[in-house]
Amino acid sequence: MRTTNPIAALLGSSPFKPMQAHMRIVKECVSEVPGLFDALIAGNQEEMTAHKDRIFEKEQEADNLKNELRAHLPKSLFMPVDRRDLLEILELQDTIANTAQDIAGLLMERNMTVPEGMAEPLSELVKRCVDTNDMAAKIIEELDELIEMGFKGKEASKVEQMALDLNALEEETDKLGIALTRMLFAQEDDMKPVSVMFWYQLIQWVGDLADFAEKVGDRMRLLIAK
Repeated sequence: MRTTNPIAALLGSSPFKPMQAHMRIVKECVSEVPGLFDALIAGNQEEMTAHKDRIFEKEQEADNLKNELRAHLPKSLFMPVDRRDLLEILELQDTIANTAQDIAGLLMERNMTVPEGMAEPLSELVKRCVDTNDMAAKIIEELDELIEMGFKGKEASKVEQMALDLNALEEETDKLGIALTRMLFAQEDDMKPVSVMFWYQLIQWVGDLADFAEKVGDRMRLLIAK
């Protein structure tokens, strides 16, 4: 009997396909973040709201798919992948979308003004953090190939190299984040303490986009190592 449940149908063809579908939604969610900050820098409230709405919509979409996948993922899979490993990767992917939502929520709930001289380095940090998520999404797209190759051979080596490249990208975002934080603290005497606190939190959350993307790559490397 043919199932009418779309998640079950996806799982029937491959347990990785809904994982990949989830990551694509996460990528779409995160792709709105640069525009959100561009609108903040330009002082365009209407554009900020539009990006925020799309981020919230995609985060909800990712959350719904995550819950469906959790409910329908078989207890045992006839493949060299533990169910818990897949769920851990899924949770990391979902946390990326959650972080994008946190960023958008804070920017909309509080009237934030970019401190002097920080607009350009802030945009660069955001862009590179989005780049790490794009790389993580590419790694997840390799899941089908990995399973076909039994997590060995050239495909495994390819994914391991992609994960290493992702690590390098994340290290770059760390440096950009540290530099931006120093710029913030250099101006703290001229800012309200609460503004410094919120900007520090915001910079940390932007960096978290890259941190969680890196963890997705690291989990994939662990799967290969098993």
